[in-house]
This record gives sequence, structure tokens and C-alpha cells, in this order.
Amino acid sequence: MWIRQILVAVVGLASGFAVAAGLFSFIIGLGVVSDFADRTHTGKHVMLYENCIMAGGILGNIFWVYGLAMPGGKWIVPVFGLFSGIFVGCWSMALAEILNIFPIFIRRIKILKCVPWLIFGMALGKSLGALLFFYKRW
Repeated sequence: MWIRQILVAVVGLASGFAVAAGLFSFIIGLGVVSDFADRTHTGKHVMLYENCIMAGGILGNIFWVYGLAMPGGKWIVPVFGLFSGIFVGCWSMALAEILNIFPIFIRRIKILKCVPWLIFGMALGKSLGALLFFYKRW
């Protein structure tokens, strides 16, 4: 009986490690980290960026799995939401950039002059969606 539980624990941990490694590799492969470093001219700190992403994933999982309370209470949750939204937005934009979605879309429907408004609309929609999501959870 206990051998079976140990086996399930080992398989669960190994699966979790594999999924996390795949996700972090995907984030790095999309170029989110290198794009941040390039735009901020802080290329010498790429390892720090990658370590922070890894620590965020690990701590996020620990808080989620064990149901730990967020230190700092209600004032840190909006800050966390803001940074999470920025990260997810950058991640989705990097994915869209890799897939060349926007150049093809803009050429097809001929909206070259409206590109700044299109980006602003996507950012506003993402922000409002995140605000509504977190407002309903409270």
C-alpha cells in the first residue's frame, strides 16, 4: 500500500517537473526574456530574469497548492495582478509576433493607420478583463 503511494508521489513530482520545464522552456524560446533584456538594455542580467521567472513559478505553485495566504494582505494583490497581467500580455504578444499574426492580419484588412489604436484596444481589453476577474474573486 505505501509503495503505491510513494510511486504515485514520484510520478506526480516527475510529471510536474516535466510540465514546468516545458513551460519555462516555451517562455524562454518565445523570446520574452531576451526581448525584455533587449528593450531595457540589460542583457547582462538575463540569468537574473530567468531565475526570477523560475522563482515566480515555484512560489506561485507553492501558494496555490498549499493554500497559503499572500503576505501583505489586500494591498499586494493588485500589484501582483498588474505584474501578472503585464507578463501574460508580453507573453501573448511574443507568441503572436513569432507566428506573424499581426503583419498578416494588418495587411489583409488594410488597417495600417489604426495599429496604435488596435494595440491600445487589446491592452485596455486585457486590463478590464483582469480587473473584472479579480473583482469577482474578492
